Amino acid sequence: MDRIIYTSMTGANAAAHRQAVLANNLANASTTGFRAEMSTFRSVPLQGEGSTTRVFALEATSGHVTASGPAQTTGRNLDAMAKGNAWFAVQGLDGTETYTRAGHFQVSQGGQLVTPTGLPVLSDGGAPIDIPPNATISMGADGTVTAKTGNEPPVPVARLKLATATADNPVRRGDDGLFRATNGDALPADPNAQMLAGALEGSNVNAVECMVGMIAASRQFEQQMKLLQTAESDDKAAGQLLSLNG
Repeated sequence: MDRIIYTSMTGANAAAHRQAVLANNLANASTTGFRAEMSTFRSVPLQGEGSTTRVFALEATSGHVTASGPAQTTGRNLDAMAKGNAWFAVQGLDGTETYTRAGHFQVSQGGQLVTPTGLPVLSDGGAPIDIPPNATISMGADGTVTAKTGNEPPVPVARLKLATATADNPVRRGDDGLFRATNGDALPADPNAQMLAGALEGSNVNAVECMVGMIAASRQFEQQMKLLQTAESDDKAAGQLLSLNG
């Protein structure tokens, strides 16, 4: 009897987890540079003597959708969209190099190029980028940041670090929403990576697909709960039969 309980209980928990993943994706359908999370089911046998026939159903996030989001032209000189599978390098709160597709940059009061949350944007040398005071900034297709102050000629300040994730060295989303290389090391700068200035990458979340998935996950959760109720009623019926025989 407890076999169905193990399967139903963990199946309901997996459906609830999937619902949470889909809800998070849907909530970020308009977030700049957001990559939708993917989730998968897998079965895990329960370890222990006499328990090998019991199986857990687990839901695990298997990564993210790698397709690029739609380009949104803004015309703003500090907006950029990485092309292909390139990523912008920024410094995380823990001091490590992290990666993002959100290219909505700005200049902090301290004169550094930062993200909207205040994280320093890194150059191809791995250092924060300092912007001259009162300078007008422009960015090239290769990530070169140019500053023009007054009537002075434009001066290259730095080049944004554009790193490309590969199948051998992919990136994975962290709890802070930023991505890191799975091997723990910083990705090398890609000299061939390109970006589009004056544009932002939209979220690659398919809202309709998320809604359909949430409905399916809700129905799956209900089915698992019905199985638990069935197991409870069968257990009561078996107990009554045993008491009659006794």
